Amino acid sequence: MKKVMAVTIAGPESSLTPALDDLVGDHVASRIAARDATIWGPAAEAEARRRLAWVDLAASSRPLVATIEQLRADFRARGLDRVVLCGMGGSSLGPEVVCAAAGVDLTVVDSSDPGQVAAALAGDLAHTVVVVSSKSGGTLETDSQHRAFRRAMREAGLDPRDHVVVVTDPGTVLDAEARAAGYVVINGNPDVGGRFSVLSAYGLVPSGLAGADISALLDEAAAVSGRLGSDDAANPGLQLGALLGVAAVNGVDKLVLDEDLSGAPGFGDWAEQLIAESTGKDGRGLLPVVVPSPRRSDDPATPLTPPGPDALIVSGGPVPLRTTSGLAAAIQAPLGAAFLLWEYAVSIAGRVIGINPFDQPDVESAKQASRALLEDRGASPEAAFRDGAIEVHATRGLLDGTQEARAAVAALLAQVDPAHGYLAVMAYLDRVAHADLAAVRDSLATRLGRPVTFGWGPRFLHSTGQFHKGGAPVGVFLQITATPVTDVEIPDRPFTFGQYIQAQAAGDAVVLGEHGRPVLRLHLTDLDAGLEQLRSILG
Repeated sequence: MKKVMAVTIAGPESSLTPALDDLVGDHVASRIAARDATIWGPAAEAEARRRLAWVDLAASSRPLVATIEQLRADFRARGLDRVVLCGMGGSSLGPEVVCAAAGVDLTVVDSSDPGQVAAALAGDLAHTVVVVSSKSGGTLETDSQHRAFRRAMREAGLDPRDHVVVVTDPGTVLDAEARAAGYVVINGNPDVGGRFSVLSAYGLVPSGLAGADISALLDEAAAVSGRLGSDDAANPGLQLGALLGVAAVNGVDKLVLDEDLSGAPGFGDWAEQLIAESTGKDGRGLLPVVVPSPRRSDDPATPLTPPGPDALIVSGGPVPLRTTSGLAAAIQAPLGAAFLLWEYAVSIAGRVIGINPFDQPDVESAKQASRALLEDRGASPEAAFRDGAIEVHATRGLLDGTQEARAAVAALLAQVDPAHGYLAVMAYLDRVAHADLAAVRDSLATRLGRPVTFGWGPRFLHSTGQFHKGGAPVGVFLQITATPVTDVEIPDRPFTFGQYIQAQAAGDAVVLGEHGRPVLRLHLTDLDAGLEQLRSILG
């Protein structure tokens, strides 16, 4: 891969030397490289023991390259040149970055939004390869997408066995069913967690089938593997990990990331999941705040998220974001090396912070809540009021008699702690068709003078959703949902994609409310009119 990530990191004043000395003295880097599960303490040992194979992926994934290249050649010989990926979280974020950096097309279906699913189904299925990717083999979003594609192919007179590749861990239900059905199946490494899986089958299969140079990606990771495993204060993984960990220990809980980190579009979104799910627990950790690259803003010297004592800034652009200065490090790495570097760094930060970087205890709670709502599909949450094309829902006590959507938003923003708080905007909409909506993050950040995140639902549930519940309790949450223009059935399921995504939003709101987080949901009853009204309210 030719893209090179150049990172400038700066943050609040503190000394890295004691933390680096401890990490070097305790041989943390070499112990990670040796897959020592005791690094993070007894409580984390069982989980770590089955989650450290990512350190060897640059070598252990090498045999996959020939398999994937042969598959691609076979598909191309049959005229199958469109690749669609059905996957969530680690199964989609990594391949999306790899393909964007390589300049090759990959259609990613990482949503329950019926519009986004319908648009992918409307492509030329006769020339399509669908990669169904799920580590657990039971990811409900991915299973639903797979069902929809399988039916569409059969209705088009196509045999899914000729068009579907399944990537899953060995022994999952999906593994057994796919093999029994005659699909091509490639197993992932069960000792690699999803957010650490970009250099495994989960990242390589869709990327390689789309045409990215996955051999070069592994070469780049292999070239820095030895350095990242060295107990040396000049080790960039130790430097970055110590910086992140020391910052978090000293009261920093926001990590502002340039969205493309200089040449790798989407890298910030990939890092967002790695950082948020790995560190956001036990009331601690770092919340990634992904912002537009400063070189594309009207005033490149001005950050779109104001720096403060609770924020660490990471910039990949040629014009660094303005920071409070202090801690700093400069790192350069090609994409494959950058993936491995951040995996080491986040694992090391977990050691410094004192948490287990390999579990995600609060991710499952939202899934359980959405399942409970799906089982009672007739019970739709009652709106507090309706204003134009927007129905307003809120956690108890937030609205205080308000009857206008604009005033409801103002009431929510008033809950943001001016010293430590953040706002999370969570849009359960088609992220392809309505990509421009993400610009409200910038206007809200300017309005608040505080960090604002923007996440597309439900994919953020597999990413920052962990931090929202498990991290510092200083967030307030704005959900955006909509009545679909046209719904899409999920074959052999008693609910549609539209019902599913509404349950996911409502389920997450329930769990956030149980954690004492303020939640405002703006439901657009008419998509076009609602979006116009919403943009007027949010700026």
